[in-house]
Amino acid sequence: MAGARGAGRAAATGARPGKRPRGPEPEPEPEEVTGERVRAAGSGGGARGRTWWLVGPPRGHPARGGPGNGGLGVWPSSTLCSLQLCLACAPAPSLQDGSDSGLSESEESVFSGLEDSGSDSSEDDPAESEDGVNSDEGHGGMETTGQQVQAGTPSPRTEAASVQGCEEYAEEDSSDEEDIRNTVGNVPLEWYDDFPHVGYDLDGRRIYKPLRTRDELDQFLDKMDNPDYWRTVQDRMTGHDVRLTDEQVALVRRLQRGQFGDGSFDPYEPAVDFFSGDLMIHPVTNRPADKRSFIPSLVEKEKVSRMVHAIKMGWIQPHRPRDRTPSFYDLWAQEDPDAVLGRHKMHVPAPKLALPGHAESYNPPPEYLPSEEERLAWQQQELGERKLNFLPRKFPSLRAVPAYGRFIQERFERCLDLYLCPRQRKMRVNVDPEDLIPKLPRPRDLQPFPTCQALVYRGHSDLVRCLSVSPDGQWLASGSDDGSVRLWEVVTARCMRTVPVGGVVRSVAWNPHPTICLVAVAVEDSVLLLNPALGDRLVVSSTDQLLSAFVPPEEPAVQPARWLEASEDERQGGLRLRICHGKPVTQVTWHGRGDYMAVVLAAAGHTQVLIHQLSRHRSQSPFRRSHGQVQRVAFHPLRPFLLVASQRSVRLYHLLRQELTKKLRPNCKWVSSLAVHPAGDNVICGSYDSKLVWFDLDLSCEPYRVLRHHKKALRAVAFHTRYPLFASGSDDGSIIVCHGMVYNDLLQNPLLVPVKVLRGHVLTRDLGVLDVAFHPTQPWVFSSGADGTVRLFT
Repeated sequence: MAGARGAGRAAATGARPGKRPRGPEPEPEPEEVTGERVRAAGSGGGARGRTWWLVGPPRGHPARGGPGNGGLGVWPSSTLCSLQLCLACAPAPSLQDGSDSGLSESEESVFSGLEDSGSDSSEDDPAESEDGVNSDEGHGGMETTGQQVQAGTPSPRTEAASVQGCEEYAEEDSSDEEDIRNTVGNVPLEWYDDFPHVGYDLDGRRIYKPLRTRDELDQFLDKMDNPDYWRTVQDRMTGHDVRLTDEQVALVRRLQRGQFGDGSFDPYEPAVDFFSGDLMIHPVTNRPADKRSFIPSLVEKEKVSRMVHAIKMGWIQPHRPRDRTPSFYDLWAQEDPDAVLGRHKMHVPAPKLALPGHAESYNPPPEYLPSEEERLAWQQQELGERKLNFLPRKFPSLRAVPAYGRFIQERFERCLDLYLCPRQRKMRVNVDPEDLIPKLPRPRDLQPFPTCQALVYRGHSDLVRCLSVSPDGQWLASGSDDGSVRLWEVVTARCMRTVPVGGVVRSVAWNPHPTICLVAVAVEDSVLLLNPALGDRLVVSSTDQLLSAFVPPEEPAVQPARWLEASEDERQGGLRLRICHGKPVTQVTWHGRGDYMAVVLAAAGHTQVLIHQLSRHRSQSPFRRSHGQVQRVAFHPLRPFLLVASQRSVRLYHLLRQELTKKLRPNCKWVSSLAVHPAGDNVICGSYDSKLVWFDLDLSCEPYRVLRHHKKALRAVAFHTRYPLFASGSDDGSIIVCHGMVYNDLLQNPLLVPVKVLRGHVLTRDLGVLDVAFHPTQPWVFSSGADGTVRLFT
């Protein structure tokens, strides 16, 4: 034992605390593991109280020796933790009998890296252990307590413990997770999100993040199978999963409950006073009293004199005794102008409650008591319709009057009336009603316009649906439900010709070109082109030559309509061409140049609108899809535009570019008629809900003005080609003529003034005026009605 102690002292003397030995030392055998604990004593500076270990790992181990120590190093206890795995996995040698043991079981377990080393040396020779400790205490310099372990055959218990320790660390690898220390310091861990490592250990090596390839299903299975899942947390510094011990779980639960971390701490233990309450003979301090304790203070005397002077001068007022009686305020009592509320100019006093009358009495007169019929009628009335919110009742005495059931509700409503009722006096604006009416010019200043009925064209036996005027204004064509088209002379109202067409005439349109004498008539599913043979004979003959000059192509193209030549008998009646569509035709209109005409078919789909070319006998469908039921179409008078009016909107298409230019929103139900101003910048629409909508194409897609002069549905609207006039016909039997001046200055809005209401048609089958048209040169307007007449207003 003495030899072992001497060897321990020599090793401790050769290795100074805090420094590593410089000289080379003989290396032990590969199978030996030597370890001694060295504790610095005396005035060792920073090494005082620090435990050092002399470790010699097996040869070839990566942790063998420090730089320049020749295989034996002096390591602090913190660095030793990284070597526990190596020492635990190494074969544990057996202790020789009679050897000196200065280590306890706990120290020996720390040294060997095992929970239970199986050493019984401390139990075999306790006297030697005590002797070793006493010798350490008696030594004045550096004290060394060690145990030299030589190679030998290990005991079965030690070998089993070592094998168990190796399997434990190989399976759980908990020592690495616990010994890894991240040395990055107090820096945000988000800096390492884009790196594979999370920091650096004590040796400067990277601490790599663990591979986490488990998905949510794996985590759920781990949660179900692992009984320690609830106590496993992730260490953000290392990225490893750490299992909390029972002590740590108990600590967390105590902190969650707001208790102290130390379980043994008693916050309610009795306090021990430093000064006891018992009177003792000797004082705690026997210091003599100061002189200032019994001499008046001059500083306080000066302060008091200043306060007395301030009170005499009136700078400090003495506190008056407070009146403890509660004070109440009547918010609505003071209504005089000098009150706080009265100073507000817009203040209105609170509404007063009505005083009770005879009906509120407990013994009202008999005339105030309701009868049984009045009682039932009162119960069936709504709350707002009742004159009284209660029924008068009669009681023999005031003592017999019960509690009022609606008392709380009425008090609450009264409070709501007091603070929720907006009481503000609004100044009444004195405005002359005449000033609210816009200043419009007088109708006599806007002449000429039609004012009276001049002629009546009679001859049709059924309602006249459509009419059209020739370009020179000499002839008038009208179509009726009696299956005929009549041609009239405008000035004399004489019927020049009647052409039977064999069906209801839906639309009539005279060719606007002055050198072409043609009338397009829409009958059922066909469009008939008539030559009325009226007017200049040269124009009539040139029209027939134009139609006969067409040479059909050898290979006819597929068209949505069929062009048929008229027979000899039909030519005698004035028919020249028949265009068959297969679907009912509701409208036909000409282009300004007279070569194209547009047709509206009463069918669903994209073929509702067709365009025919007269010179080439060609038909085409300009649209690929439908945007609703088409009501009316019209050509732009100056530009290659086509206006298509559906039930809810009016679309403006560019025919050359084949694109939609503008979409107008009339905001009415539904569009019935359409007309374009001769200048082309304004459009009017009539609707079945008695509205006339004016659009300014340069201004907006919304209506510029909505006129509601008619009382029933509008059937037709029309512009005059020369005068600033437009007219509308309605089912109420009236024709309203308006002055619509469009200025060349774009900054000036159009002037719309209704000037005349014309009446003359008789209502038939709840229908009035069905179509209107202006004379091309005179300020005259034609109208056709359901009474079978055509009327001229001049």
